[in-house]
Amino acid sequence: MRTRHCLLITLLTLSQMAAAAQTEANTMPDTHIREAIALMDAFAARTGLTGSQPPQRYLWTDAFAVCNYLGLARASGEPQYTRLARQLVKQVHDVLGRHRDDDSRSGWISGLSEADGKRHPTRGGLRIGKPQPERGLHEPYDERSEWDRDGQYFHYLTQWMHALDQVARTTHEPVFNSWARELSLAAFNAFTYQPAPNIEPHRMVWKMSIDLSRILVPSMGQHDPLEGYVSNLQLQATAAALRQTAGRLDLEADTRQYAAMLKRTELATADPLGLGGLLIDARRLQQLMQPGAESDAQLLDRLLQATALGLRQFERGNELRQPARYRLAFRELGLAIGLHALERMHQAAGREADTATLPRLRAQLEELMRYLPLRAEIEAFWRDPENQRSESWREHQDINAVMLATSLAPDGFLDLLPLDD
Repeated sequence: MRTRHCLLITLLTLSQMAAAAQTEANTMPDTHIREAIALMDAFAARTGLTGSQPPQRYLWTDAFAVCNYLGLARASGEPQYTRLARQLVKQVHDVLGRHRDDDSRSGWISGLSEADGKRHPTRGGLRIGKPQPERGLHEPYDERSEWDRDGQYFHYLTQWMHALDQVARTTHEPVFNSWARELSLAAFNAFTYQPAPNIEPHRMVWKMSIDLSRILVPSMGQHDPLEGYVSNLQLQATAAALRQTAGRLDLEADTRQYAAMLKRTELATADPLGLGGLLIDARRLQQLMQPGAESDAQLLDRLLQATALGLRQFERGNELRQPARYRLAFRELGLAIGLHALERMHQAAGREADTATLPRLRAQLEELMRYLPLRAEIEAFWRDPENQRSESWREHQDINAVMLATSLAPDGFLDLLPLDD
């Protein structure tokens, strides 16, 4: 009886937390939208998207920014933010799709002619946008300096695929999805390899050169196969809804290879950005899953198990008790955004009709909802002007500000707009 009583109290507490979170989501404060707009307006001016500053583009940050502008356009009813999203896409392609100004090479990194490059700006991938040139062919590898050197990251490319696809879903213009699928094909061909053909599944490398001709960091990103798999599901779903024939942009074979890699991949992590990524991918998967897709239901189960394990480890680490100078805002804000995704998953599962897997899914989400207060804690800390004056914030101002805006107004990033006939 005592056990049943404790269980009832726990369930009531979790239900009350979920109800409070639901109320907060349904009444997203106008102050959050206004603050997100202020952050994004300042980012646009600071990085040369608006005003007279020369363009300063960075692929990860810009992918979140595109989604933010799309969401703010819907939240505010101001079409100027959709125009800014389009403008940012063009600027990213014009800057990061081409060689650096300090490079002896020029033109599109794909090697296409000027006219063909404009039609297919993602066919050669996109540069990261790091401040230093990529490591030279005969330069020795140095782990510390490599972080500041240009090249291409797979997980940045998947973020840009998502941003392009969100533009396609918002505007119903298929070209953005086509660019995303071209980028997906280029990324798979460059970043994956098969150690023993026809015996072992593909593996991946972490970082490639600007022109995708050589490997810069050979290790495999923990969640890169997951990112590739979920991104391809999304791009294919959008293409089908927009009645785009697959043709040479068919991603089916690559998607199967990502799925094979995923079977051997350990997903659990205590890194806050990685945890946020797991929850974000879980939410995307939940929105994309087709009835009867048993393999995707199993993957969703794995993602939530890995998240539960990682969150327990993260909570024990007490990282959120540290002062600002020892913390990285964008990594913590990645977790905050993921917790927004968790809340949406919890709400969606509550609305779904019963299936064989739904009771377990609901139980997993209910257990994870106890970590939801971390979101408000992270957001409050980094909204504090005093903490924004810390060196750790100012050193990464653009990515921190944009991801804070995403956490304050997450719809444009997290919600896949339906593409009805």
